[in-house]
Amino acid sequence: MENISYFGELYILPFASRPQDRLFIFSIFLLIYVLGILVNVTSITVIYLERRLHNPMYLFLSMLSIVDICYTTVIIPRLLDMLLSMNNKVSLRQCFTQMFFFFMASGSEDILLFIMAYDRYVAICSPLHYSQILNKTNCLLITVGLWIAGGLNSVFFTMSASNMSFCRSNTIQQIYCDSKALTKIACAGTELFYIAVYLEILVLGLGPFLCSLTSYVKIIGVILRMKSEDGRMKVFSTCSSHLAILLLYYGTATSAFLMPSEQSHLLHQIFTALYSTITPILNPLLYSLRNKDVQRALLRLLRPKNNRSK
Repeated sequence: MENISYFGELYILPFASRPQDRLFIFSIFLLIYVLGILVNVTSITVIYLERRLHNPMYLFLSMLSIVDICYTTVIIPRLLDMLLSMNNKVSLRQCFTQMFFFFMASGSEDILLFIMAYDRYVAICSPLHYSQILNKTNCLLITVGLWIAGGLNSVFFTMSASNMSFCRSNTIQQIYCDSKALTKIACAGTELFYIAVYLEILVLGLGPFLCSLTSYVKIIGVILRMKSEDGRMKVFSTCSSHLAILLLYYGTATSAFLMPSEQSHLLHQIFTALYSTITPILNPLLYSLRNKDVQRALLRLLRPKNNRSK
């Protein structure tokens, strides 16, 4: 079927904001973006400079920060430009380019959250085999593999979305070029897209989520059998942070995607903002900067050079 789009460009209306509200919304998202970049770059820098943190757990934390920077950079700068310039027009090529990088980041994060859960599972449930299972070669393969998987997922998803033709409207109410919002104005070509959606939910949504939950259930079982209360609290503190972010990310993403179309456009955009811009800020705060080893490393780096050896 020939892909014919009746509209060569789209208009994105974030929060259906009135002109007088745009500056306030702009300030909020600018603060979110700057804070997100700051905490994620801080996390990456501390882990890179502190040799004691050069192990698989912190490698994956660094990767998560990189993915989160990509996540917010794909969405927020263009959103800020729209809010400030009031130029809400995007070409279809720009729309699908943004969609490609968004789904690449989201697919990579889905896989990475599972890898991090598996890392904690091996460290706690099979500590004697940890260095063998998660050696440098395997960590390198995992790092390359998750980006390849995220890219392939994004190619499939974006190609299926680009097969749609738009003739009902050329306006979507969302904070970025969202695939679900596009289906509301599509008049043809949505069949392949919905197949991609179901595969996405199954392969990169439900699958990794259930595997991650299974890992944490087994971890909790090991924690409850620990005799040392201090050891139990240390392990539980680390894993509870991981589990909280996992539930927050999947909870908000699922709510935004599965919410009926009849619901408020504003509600859709709020849930989208939660998992695509707020969660990337919380990840390093709960995962990395809350970690005592990272905190000590950060204090050592901030301490004057002549006092670091003390």
